[in-house]
Amino acid sequence: MTHLEFYHSEIHKGNIIVGQELHRELDRLMDDLNDRRYVYDTRDADIRIDFMQNCIKLTKSPFYGKPMILLPWQKAYIETLYSFKMRDMEYINPAGIKKLVDRFQESLLLEARKNAKTETCSGLADTEFVVGNEGSDIVLSSNDDSQADILYAACDIMRSMIDPKSKDTQRKINHLLNKITNSKMFKISDRTRNKDGRNIDFAIIDEIHEMKELDVIMAIRQSMSLKINPKLIMITTEGTVNGGALDELLKEYRKILNGEDDSISAERKLPWLYTQDSEEEIYIDESSWYKSNPSLGPIKQWQYLRENVDEAKKSPIKRSKILTKDFNVKQNAARTWLSREDYENPATFKIQDFEKSVCLGAVDLALTTDLVNAKAQFMKLGDSTKYWLSHYWICENKLTKSPDIDEGAKYEEWAKRGLLTIVPGNEVDPAIVAEWFYQLYQNYGIITLACGYDQRYASVFKSRMEDYGFKPEMIVQSKAVLNAPTLLLESDLQSRLINYNNNEIDTWCFGNAALEFDRHGDLCQVVKIPNMKGKKVDGAVTGVMLEEMHRRYKDEFMNSLSR
Repeated sequence: MTHLEFYHSEIHKGNIIVGQELHRELDRLMDDLNDRRYVYDTRDADIRIDFMQNCIKLTKSPFYGKPMILLPWQKAYIETLYSFKMRDMEYINPAGIKKLVDRFQESLLLEARKNAKTETCSGLADTEFVVGNEGSDIVLSSNDDSQADILYAACDIMRSMIDPKSKDTQRKINHLLNKITNSKMFKISDRTRNKDGRNIDFAIIDEIHEMKELDVIMAIRQSMSLKINPKLIMITTEGTVNGGALDELLKEYRKILNGEDDSISAERKLPWLYTQDSEEEIYIDESSWYKSNPSLGPIKQWQYLRENVDEAKKSPIKRSKILTKDFNVKQNAARTWLSREDYENPATFKIQDFEKSVCLGAVDLALTTDLVNAKAQFMKLGDSTKYWLSHYWICENKLTKSPDIDEGAKYEEWAKRGLLTIVPGNEVDPAIVAEWFYQLYQNYGIITLACGYDQRYASVFKSRMEDYGFKPEMIVQSKAVLNAPTLLLESDLQSRLINYNNNEIDTWCFGNAALEFDRHGDLCQVVKIPNMKGKKVDGAVTGVMLEEMHRRYKDEFMNSLSR
């Protein structure tokens, strides 16, 4: 029984669990074993699998230096990639031997993180470097230089373990050289200049999900156009880039596995997608985790994944990255953030409780279209609760014919209750917002220790705050700056450590807020839900900024409470 047949058999017996997409592809491949267009010859695959298991050593802790013992999915994948031959297509290899051309020239391997896809493909690239065709150009590529270097460094370490004295292979300045076959291995990235004009035999492209365009993929495809038997393997997890390279590739490859593309080029491409059948199954059936994690157990640890799923249940921010990276569940770059139970808090307080105290402030300014919001934070000795006083402003032209009204805004009602000030005309003067902090001082003796603001429309606000003797501080509106306070705000709201005086506009803004993640899925900031301009989020943005001010001034602010 071949590795492909064994893998397929174990899946049908229920001994190995895969998702519907891979199941469908494996059924298709089993049918192709009986297709007269192909010959299934495992000799090339056997050589590579044998070399990988007996010569390649692993490069990452805790498996460093140990043999690369391949799992059933790895053997089945490598065998499939090299064993399907085109019955009517022959060529003469450099050794003068007549051979059939491989069917698969290109493959997309989609797999959750920490399942050894990068290590596997590094080992395969090193194997190709040693046992592949003489004079081959082997390329390791990714979205940026640092990620391409991970592949390249792994291959170099594997090479040095095989040939520690560099008798047969050598690391040059810009490439690795096989001195016996004159094959070369080098790296390029999406940021490499002059990606075209190369003559590539074998390529691995990692982290496709980070690419916004197909440029480097198309350049490598083009560079292989004159080769008889090229191999392009693209490996990735899911991502958050909408309309990027991965979305385009998945659309292309899913048409193939669904039988919707019977073109000549589709016949030469191998989809190998480890995906969940639903998001819901992740939370109710641990065995379903194998569908996106084929190395779960031997390589990826159960405890790691259990802890991540527990975190995903608790934190909307962490949930997005965990679903994307650990389960290949596509997440939009911007998605709804908080559920009502996360932020709903009926607690209230009276501003008189904080007379002659010190506060921290934050503002989200605007000129015409958005809400303007200011928040002041108070605390008490021995009490970890943050008490937030909030006020909003909006131009009077927003009271009619505004999409905000359709999305739940009640501006006139909120104004009557003193939560919001309606400003005549089409502009909210930032000086009015600064005046609000001065009124806290005049009416209650409250001193604003420091107030965060963003760079938009800020010159008037900054000048007026300084005139009042308060310290304004700019907070750059970037994911790198706002990620940590966003996490803090989420945690504080869920723990009921923020008493925002049951302000209905705050509640509305929290419910409207979405999170936008960077291309890595690591950093985020609050944004509006796409295509829903009426769902204002200014109160949530100000809350994040206020949490950042608390982070920056925590010691000074807490010390002021004891005076």
